[in-house]
Amino acid sequence: MTVDSLAPLAVELAARLPGRVETDAPFGALTTWRVGGPAAVLARVETVEELAALASVLPDGVPRLVLGRGSNLLVADAGYAGVVVVLGTGFETVTVADEVVTAGGATALPVLARRCAAAGRAGLGFYVGIPGSVGGAVRMNAGGHGRETAEVLLDATVVDLAGAGEPEVRPAEALALGYRHSTLTDDEVVVAARFRVQPGDPETLQAELRDIVRWRTVHQPGGANAGSVFRNPPGDAAARLIDQEAGLRGARVGGAVVSPKHANFIQAEAGATAADVHQLLVLVRDRVEAATGVRLVPEVRRIGFEDP
Repeated sequence: MTVDSLAPLAVELAARLPGRVETDAPFGALTTWRVGGPAAVLARVETVEELAALASVLPDGVPRLVLGRGSNLLVADAGYAGVVVVLGTGFETVTVADEVVTAGGATALPVLARRCAAAGRAGLGFYVGIPGSVGGAVRMNAGGHGRETAEVLLDATVVDLAGAGEPEVRPAEALALGYRHSTLTDDEVVVAARFRVQPGDPETLQAELRDIVRWRTVHQPGGANAGSVFRNPPGDAAARLIDQEAGLRGARVGGAVVSPKHANFIQAEAGATAADVHQLLVLVRDRVEAATGVRLVPEVRRIGFEDP
């Protein structure tokens, strides 16, 4: 699949989504690492109806993926010869009820946490420190601070780009949520989700959010990174293996460096390339395996790289 071969599709999409389809569009720059090449076609949608219209013209065999907040993606420097779908502000909604909160798939998790706390609804505070979207949280069963999405998710509304584009409500049990895993495919877009919440005191809840943010500021780096790079192996921590067993804290490839603050973070400094980040990721994985026998599994999704 090449950029030129997707040109007719881009024209058709542009006719259905005027002003919101780009070719050779920034892609890597939209991720939290801010490295990597362009997307052959990038389409922004604001409604479920527009998503269905996009699905109706996507041919079988054309690579596609949905971009949320870009916090778990590493895009190769050569870019992506496919269609990237971005959910627009029409999917950044939060509706708070007594025991249920409904959020659009593009809603930022910290925004969701803060809106709930301000409304006196407890249960989603752990999201304040996760730089992802609601759709990404459902897809990857995002978690932190001892909590995860599977504990609070009631159901998700999903649109299948390989089907008719009709929204389907799926209960959490049908998604088989596991550690950073669900059964959702690349064709299935989370456009909304409902979460279970409980009443709480707004001031207390907001103080808890500040504590989480303060903890993350102390223990985790800022800047261009994608959060934890590797899943924690059973009964251990990836950061401990990288730092204490393999001695890789501060290791560097080009403009990519294993964070001195948290060894399971890779920072992309100014001038870094996606190749730098990827080579460092592979180096860390292989050195840890050589030192401990444990083969770390990346949490981040790698687009356009040959290494599986």
